[in-house]
Amino acid sequence: MTTEPATLYCENHPNVETTLRCNRCEKPICAKCAVLTETGYRCTDCVRSQQKTFDTATTIDYILSISIAVILAYIGSLLSSRIGFFTIFVAPIAGIVIAEAIRRAIRRRRSKRLFKATAAATALGGILPVLSILALTGLTIGITGIFFFIWPVVYTVIVTSTVYYRLAGISL
Repeated sequence: MTTEPATLYCENHPNVETTLRCNRCEKPICAKCAVLTETGYRCTDCVRSQQKTFDTATTIDYILSISIAVILAYIGSLLSSRIGFFTIFVAPIAGIVIAEAIRRAIRRRRSKRLFKATAAATALGGILPVLSILALTGLTIGITGIFFFIWPVVYTVIVTSTVYYRLAGISL
């Protein structure tokens, strides 16, 4: 007598029947959720948790990512004071461009400290134009000068968070 195995449904897609299981946690997964690794198919949760445990960054990665972040964020901040309100729309795109440039330069190596250092460098590069103008004017700005500084600060906040979340792999 042979008994038919019970029908399994994917953990992430409850309407999809499957016979595939993650080889680490034994969770049923469909073909869309399966990630082929050297040891077999795994669910995206297991792959993600495994990747986050490895810090593969080297010293040169820190130098490259910090340099790229400061330079590109500085250029973007200079432009943000000129485009005004449209900074809100351009800053996330600039953050993605900066993060992808850094990711390619460091060849996708990863480290939590590297991502935090890169975010700090992005913030520094974004706020540098504001600090340099404040130093040149002797900290005296009028009411019109405040509007000049709002957009670089907005740019810095948006681009810094975008770069960090893009590099750290946090998806909303």
